[in-house]
Amino acid sequence: MKKLIVILSLIALVGCKSKKVDQKNEIIKLALIEVNSSQKNKAYELGKRVLMTCNTSKFKPFTTSEATTSVINNITIEKLSKTCSKYRQWYGTFKDLQLAEVFHSKNDKITIYRFRALYSKKVANKELRVFVNSENLVSAIKTSDWAETFIYN
Repeated sequence: MKKLIVILSLIALVGCKSKKVDQKNEIIKLALIEVNSSQKNKAYELGKRVLMTCNTSKFKPFTTSEATTSVINNITIEKLSKTCSKYRQWYGTFKDLQLAEVFHSKNDKITIYRFRALYSKKVANKELRVFVNSENLVSAIKTSDWAETFIYN
């Protein structure tokens, strides 16, 4: 009888154990032709404005109609100057951005524009990601080494 009670208690314990629900962020790749062209142009222009600072040493700060307050506060001429001095030394002068891929995060409601950054030195293999939120404001800008596969983090 004791064995039966222990077994039933274990079954009840295992059956009632709460399980973690893994809410996976669903990221979908968008075809370039189905992307909002005005938003695409805005992401290109703002991304280019940041990287062009490395060539001109002049930066026009973002406005509240272009970016979120956190982006406005984080992207300063001082921070850009530090990054630009490294980039100019390693990669040469910035030439242009080439749109490679666009992704949409359903949970975050963010569109991610993935650009390949083109520099004068051939060793440069960099990417620029521009994150645009549902309010059509840039919510983040990130540079990293180019990888063929997209990893959202």
